[in-house]
Amino acid sequence: MKKTLLILASAFLLCCCSQKPQEPKVMARFVPERADDFVFENNLIAGRIYGKALEGNPTSPGIDIWVKKPGRLVADEWYAQAQLDPNYYHHDHGEGKDCYKVGRSLGGGGSAFIIENRIMYPATNYRSWEILEITPEKIVFVLHYPQWTVGDLTISFDKKITVTADSYFCKSEDTYYFSGDDGEPVYIAAGVFRHLADDTIQEELMLDDRYALWERASDQSQEKEDGMIGVAVYVPDADFSALSHGDDHGMVYRRVKSGDTFTYYFGSCWSKGDIKTAEDWFGLVKKLN
Repeated sequence: MKKTLLILASAFLLCCCSQKPQEPKVMARFVPERADDFVFENNLIAGRIYGKALEGNPTSPGIDIWVKKPGRLVADEWYAQAQLDPNYYHHDHGEGKDCYKVGRSLGGGGSAFIIENRIMYPATNYRSWEILEITPEKIVFVLHYPQWTVGDLTISFDKKITVTADSYFCKSEDTYYFSGDDGEPVYIAAGVFRHLADDTIQEELMLDDRYALWERASDQSQEKEDGMIGVAVYVPDADFSALSHGDDHGMVYRRVKSGDTFTYYFGSCWSKGDIKTAEDWFGLVKKLN
């Protein structure tokens, strides 16, 4: 009996020890080697948010989309190659690239403080960050934007993003703090930049609580891109959706008080991946709940 138990125990230990660690499907990190970017990625999508070193070029809370094919994580490799060739990730080497123009906008799903239907951009890019949770399937991080003033208002906000494996969407929980408004609720909105000057938009979807578009690449300065990009935001319990002042963003709005959490989802896809058409993309966006 003892011999049998020893054999079984040995077999169990051998099985456990021979199991390979789970390959991560998500990542996010501060990128000091490339202008203080903060990059995030799962096995389907990738993107980055601009840090201090890029202020003025641009100063923007927008999400910069990196299109990629489903499969492995690529951001660390792209950044490493960019140390040798700064334009490396603007070219498709078989798995994707950066072909999305953000500028001073909300890009592919940033949020903003709204006054009289105008976007009140932060005075700086994010200035500090924290990683709150990390597993092979999920990573959670927070970006902190310091105070700035708009008229009599003083505003700051923290952006908490959850990236999960196997999803085209990330969850954003943005907490805005503001004073000087007598405690009245204000509108916060999640938005998608509409590249009007580049004539990229092919189709759009606007419902009460979500906005999506299907467009050509907005930045073809390095290499022409013949694929299409899908972008969307979804705000549970939204008050309404509308185009912003100047029609340069599709926005989804909700009123909040100082310190409340504005929760929404932002996502993207590339037609050279698994989602090939606007119909496919809008169908996925409509299923969000």
